[in-house]
Amino acid sequence: MIFIVDLVLMLIDLTYSILSAIIQTFLRPRLKCIDGELCLITGSGGALGRLFALEFAKEGSHLVLWDCNTAANEQTAKLARELGVQVHTYTVDLSKRQGIYEAADRVRAEVGDVSILVNNAGVVAGRRLLDCPDELLERTLLVNCHALFWMTKAFLPQMKVKNHGHIVTIASALGLFSTACVEDYCASKFGAVGFHESLTHELLADEMDGIKTTLVCPYIVDTGMFAGCEIRKELRSLIPPLDPLYTVQQSMKAILAEQQMICIPRIMYIPFLTRALLPWEANLATYRFMGGDKCMLPFIKNVELKGSNGHIKA
Repeated sequence: MIFIVDLVLMLIDLTYSILSAIIQTFLRPRLKCIDGELCLITGSGGALGRLFALEFAKEGSHLVLWDCNTAANEQTAKLARELGVQVHTYTVDLSKRQGIYEAADRVRAEVGDVSILVNNAGVVAGRRLLDCPDELLERTLLVNCHALFWMTKAFLPQMKVKNHGHIVTIASALGLFSTACVEDYCASKFGAVGFHESLTHELLADEMDGIKTTLVCPYIVDTGMFAGCEIRKELRSLIPPLDPLYTVQQSMKAILAEQQMICIPRIMYIPFLTRALLPWEANLATYRFMGGDKCMLPFIKNVELKGSNGHIKA
């Protein structure tokens, strides 16, 4: 009898969730106020990180900016301070677990408890698997995936004490479906998506309803990270690289609306669903038709021509 009751309640919740999502698609959701919140952004010296910093500053949040590039990070801080918020910068290598923990201790001692955590930093080796040095492959996984564990362990306890906070994971559409020749990046972003979803379930199981999570999965963003990546030419106007500002603004809407997940653009939900629903051969046929099997080859060629000795940052 209890099973039947739980089944009926689950179906009611399922129906309500679907209807609510449909309604929110057409109605503008209520956006929360984050004025005065302390927001930490990783990779804040890069294109997306800088734009996130400025958007959070416009909302009145005070900022803690982490990046391995001190000069770029200070430039972001300068722009954010012009918007009237407090900004604190730290030079941190996210591939170093102990460095993350030490920087987190400094933030708590010097600034306070972080209430919004934006895990934005990302790198890609830009090499084919058999041509890529092991240390570059490892660094992609350390920065894009492992760092999420250490960042969360460092800042989630204070959020749980207050039952208040928001954790944002900037993943990728390549964390929902894959493409050839970027095994390091796809593996790290699949890991990021899995980590984020499991963490969300854990917070719900612990009844930490005041701690929100948002997973952001954008298509290729025109930051130069994947310069040269091209799908079939007839389809490029349908799915062009995303404008960085547009990507960040759409992400901010989702964050402020406490939306659990957003794919940018919306068309990215289609391959995400077909990957699960269609046979492998059917997905492969579509993938090849769109040029997905070779889309990263020009990007890798560009990296080889530039003779890059390290990672390409987001």
